[in-house]
Amino acid sequence: MGQADLHIHSTASDGRLTPAEVIKEAAERGLKFIALTDHDTVEGIAPAKAAAKSFPNLKLIPGVEISTDIPDGEVHVLGYFIDYTSRELGTKLDQFRNSRLNRAKGMVAKLDKLGIHLDWQRVEQIAGSSVMGRPHIAQAMLEKGYIDTFKQAFTDYIGRDGPAYVEREKVTPAEAVALITEARGLAVLAHPFTTGDPEAMTAELKSAGLTGLETYYDGYSDEEIEQLAAIAQKHNLITTGGSDFHGIDSSETVIGGIDLPLASVEELIAKARQINPELNF
Repeated sequence: MGQADLHIHSTASDGRLTPAEVIKEAAERGLKFIALTDHDTVEGIAPAKAAAKSFPNLKLIPGVEISTDIPDGEVHVLGYFIDYTSRELGTKLDQFRNSRLNRAKGMVAKLDKLGIHLDWQRVEQIAGSSVMGRPHIAQAMLEKGYIDTFKQAFTDYIGRDGPAYVEREKVTPAEAVALITEARGLAVLAHPFTTGDPEAMTAELKSAGLTGLETYYDGYSDEEIEQLAAIAQKHNLITTGGSDFHGIDSSETVIGGIDLPLASVEELIAKARQINPELNF
């Protein structure tokens, strides 16, 4: 069990635990540092910060995970130490959330044509006040018995190559890096092996302002970690990591389940203080 986890989701997007519950869980597991990185929203940060006041041994890094598109897939970019009160950031994230909503409606319509009939109101109920996402559709499918496992929804239907997949409003990885940088944050490439070519994507985003590479991640082998660490060293990037915890599937890595070296977190904090010397952390 590690002492830091820089990739966690809450009910503010598509996680099961509320921001306050995430804080409590992390504190009970003895973590020293966590980052709340909900998809395309910063709505969970304020309640998480409020909850963290009750656990002085736990430090919360304000974060976000922005979903972007490339011709043959998706690339996710994490932002750390962002100014989550930034009006410009908020406006952009609002656009992304609206795009997610329209996309979800399109997927439900496609599923209907495939004989999978979901009640849109039920999907909305599952999402609640969270950012609408594919996991909410998957949960609705699971409830009605159309699939046997949560992952099956993605592999058979709503994954990128699935028959019910719908694209979102396109945002490039470089645009996400720029948005995070403009919000005084540090941009990190999330789960790099999902990009197809980690080396090429890292090089491209380094020139756009990338700060780090998510090296320690759920399911990555020692060999893969070594490969990413070498890429990070080559491009003078900070190695980070996290569980990508959502709390929906029992097979998920738990909060703090990734062995992220504290030295990586300390390096990230030092870099953030270079950008914002008044950082209260």
